[in-house]
Amino acid sequence: MSDKIEVRTDGAPAPAWMFSQGVRKGPILQVSGQGPQDPATGEYLYHGDVKAQTRRTLENVKAIVEAGGATIEDVVMFRVYLTKRADFPLMNEVYAQFIEENVAPGGVKPCRTTIFVELPQEPMLVEIDAQAVVTG
Repeated sequence: MSDKIEVRTDGAPAPAWMFSQGVRKGPILQVSGQGPQDPATGEYLYHGDVKAQTRRTLENVKAIVEAGGATIEDVVMFRVYLTKRADFPLMNEVYAQFIEENVAPGGVKPCRTTIFVELPQEPMLVEIDAQAVVTG
């Protein structure tokens, strides 16, 4: 019997294609790439505003992390995909605020990689995925 389970939550948009919002196998939790979508409607939000898109995207990732039994403190790696290098400082500002709010003072911050790409939907300026190790 496999201990691999699909993670689902109404706190993040449903997957648009043939993949899961998240998958947990043992203590490892992988969150699929999330974008700046409304969890209830799937509508892309905040066209042209990378700061607001980053925040919405991080909240979607967090909802899946929590549905998988973890917290942001359990995240070992975030991957951030941006469409424009010029958006990096704005994304980074929002990301830093999010980490400060979700990682205890003196706690270990997750690793992060930022990649510049063309994203699958025109309104998307940012996409983020995460991997966590569930400790609880």
